[in-house]
Amino acid sequence: MSISNSVRYLAHNLYSSWHCLLIPRNVHLSRYLLHGEYEWQDPKSEDEVVNITYIDKDGKRIPVRGKIGDNVLYLAHRFGVEMEGACEASLACTTCHVYVLGDYGNKLPPSEEKEDDLLDMAPFLKENSRLGCQIVLTKELEGMELQLPQATRNFYVDGHKPKPH
Repeated sequence: MSISNSVRYLAHNLYSSWHCLLIPRNVHLSRYLLHGEYEWQDPKSEDEVVNITYIDKDGKRIPVRGKIGDNVLYLAHRFGVEMEGACEASLACTTCHVYVLGDYGNKLPPSEEKEDDLLDMAPFLKENSRLGCQIVLTKELEGMELQLPQATRNFYVDGHKPKPH
């Protein structure tokens, strides 16, 4: 390799390694929340509170004090409601399948095609079926009741019940 080629090679490699430092990037110094961490925070004011009730497979009513913005799946995990959520809200399973009771289904945004496709595979599908991971609490959902189906299609076949992370 000649001296001019060596200089060109070094210059190229130096430019390549320093070039990435010259590109402006957004840096967030505040801590971000991971899946479900928001639901572990208490409401900051009474105006944020949304009371809902889960009804488990045995008919037991579990009243829960949530807040605006809570995801129904992660809120269930916080309060020990047995809603699996195997795919961690990535729309890849139906283990957070719920029935939205009363007129509250009309207060939810319409389900998207991906959710509908998954629900088609859920056992015990009803007209009021939704995936809990796709329900985010709003003030209009105050008093909503969510019933868990008798069974869900689970990734496990040995009776193992996974715990949330």
